[in-house]
Amino acid sequence: MILPVYLYGHPILRKVANDISPDYPHLSALIDNMFETMYNADGVGLAAPQVGLGDRIVVIDLTPLAEDHPECENFKRVFINAHILEESDDTVVLEEGCLSLPGINEKITRSNWVRLQYLDENLQPHEDVFEGFPARCIQHEYDHLEGRVFTDHASGMRKQMISSKLNRIRDGRVNCNYKVKRH
Repeated sequence: MILPVYLYGHPILRKVANDISPDYPHLSALIDNMFETMYNADGVGLAAPQVGLGDRIVVIDLTPLAEDHPECENFKRVFINAHILEESDDTVVLEEGCLSLPGINEKITRSNWVRLQYLDENLQPHEDVFEGFPARCIQHEYDHLEGRVFTDHASGMRKQMISSKLNRIRDGRVNCNYKVKRH
């Protein structure tokens, strides 16, 4: 089932998400729905707050980016109760976009690698280091779990320059080719 993507300005996008318990109802169906929603919107990552849930659940499938980023080959993952334990001091600047902020792309500085503690879709614990583009995508989605969006990392000048676009999204004056939930 395709879920609506919550757009910039909705309060759920500014709340810190909660860890889930092992008895979380219908987890498998939710994960399937999140992947279906992400694919329908031509995204590569989606966090539960983006579909209106205050839970620490992220789905990522970077396979479509493998031609430009070989480390993305077969990178399809679920991250539950994710927490970044460590991140590199070395950084990379790349352009990002977001399903919750349609039409906005900004160059954002991110750590080149992160050490992440999480559960997989079977609620098995992991602690892994991710590098390159997977690390960037994880940090982007992790921001959603922490009540942040990627434009929060933009410089003050860039924030001023995109403020009218953000206001249009917040006010519901944006067209999307996927199902959305406005503020």
